[in-house]
Amino acid sequence: MKILKNRSTKRTLGSMVLAFQSFVVFFGTLVAFGLKIGDAPTVWAVGLSLAVVSIVLPGILGRPGGYTIAWILEFTLLALSIWIATLNAAGIFFIILSIIFLSMWIWGMLAGSTIDAARIAWEKTNGVFEGQNGSGPEIFKIDQDNTEENK
Repeated sequence: MKILKNRSTKRTLGSMVLAFQSFVVFFGTLVAFGLKIGDAPTVWAVGLSLAVVSIVLPGILGRPGGYTIAWILEFTLLALSIWIATLNAAGIFFIILSIIFLSMWIWGMLAGSTIDAARIAWEKTNGVFEGQNGSGPEIFKIDQDNTEENK
């Protein structure tokens, strides 16, 4: 039987938001290119760089500084969308998308932290299986007394 590692809900929710966001950033780059927001090489360089960072970032969320980089990415995308809106009225749609993803990111961080804290508290209260590296709760324990008196 293979035992799965207990993964952080905060990390899982954040990874889902970032992965989905990478596709939206890529398609936003196509829109920015079509609207001629800037010269083509700059639009593609910035857009693809942000999309690649968004798709790679879930892999480092559990490491030190991973969440900080993700927060910086979220606010960078919001600032960039505000700047694009000053250049073209269609950029307001970029602001709406940035606010939606920033809201989903905030929700993921708050809900994930709350769920992780509740799981840790539950595991401390109920104990964990000793032989499974702390991977699951100990529901009950059966002590057998094999002495002759109990037979």
